[in-house]
Amino acid sequence: MELVARREEVRWLRECYPASQQRACGLLQIAVSSFRYASRRNDEPLRARLVELAREKPRFGYRRLHILLDRGGERVNHKRVYRVYREAGLTVKRKMRKRLLRLGSPRPVLTAANQEWALDFAHDGMASGRALRVLSVVDACTRECLALEVDTSFASRRVTRALQAILAQREKPLAIRCDNGPELTSRHFLAWCIERQIELVHIQPGKPQQNGHVESFHARLRDECLNVSWFENLWDARRKIAAWRKEYNEERPHSSLGYQTPAEYARQLAATGVSVPVPGTTPPAAAPQRADSLNANFV
Repeated sequence: MELVARREEVRWLRECYPASQQRACGLLQIAVSSFRYASRRNDEPLRARLVELAREKPRFGYRRLHILLDRGGERVNHKRVYRVYREAGLTVKRKMRKRLLRLGSPRPVLTAANQEWALDFAHDGMASGRALRVLSVVDACTRECLALEVDTSFASRRVTRALQAILAQREKPLAIRCDNGPELTSRHFLAWCIERQIELVHIQPGKPQQNGHVESFHARLRDECLNVSWFENLWDARRKIAAWRKEYNEERPHSSLGYQTPAEYARQLAATGVSVPVPGTTPPAAAPQRADSLNANFV
């Protein structure tokens, strides 16, 4: 039994039975000085600062709040931050989901930017009830969000136009990983990838975990942006989602990158060439299939 619990037991014993303080402490094997001890520390400034940060970022846990405190020049031990965080009732509640054990092929180790982009769609709605679709493009190595295109619908030509805008700013990827939606299996999209010699990796139907990088990104997008924002119209949705994308790339600490931001990690990777290993990955067993082989099978 811990000291805090023993002190509570001593208080209960003295309330229920006519026992002296020394007698109750002796029965529970606790020193009288330990029972009488009263902390002199003042956590109110830290508590107020944590509450302020939690109101700005309601879905951030204590680790990310600790990093924000550290960035603001407040040097506080992470264990103290966790204790005050719990006492203030700021714990983020997460839904526990049932997980199935599935057998899958090992993912190749990514060691540089633009080796693989992950692409998928997220869905939400506006105040009028009209549906929204969000096209997400994520660099699987640096975790940078390369694009968040918002519209009411996406044809394959709209998708390639968004990808072409990214290619105007950075090098083309070696591969694009996506699901089997009609926009991503159309002749136009396949021809666009073959023309630029980009390998197209379609995941197995019904197995979104094979595109885990973008699925994890969508969990953060929904948790920190879509679920806490009210979109009055399409332009309002584009503005708010674009602002969140900038914050995600340049301000939000990413746990898989050693709590660096994706932009910081991309700059470090470009300067040193040393990447943080992703848990659960193994080197590829064989060289990846090139786009030339896809060109031979395309009709």
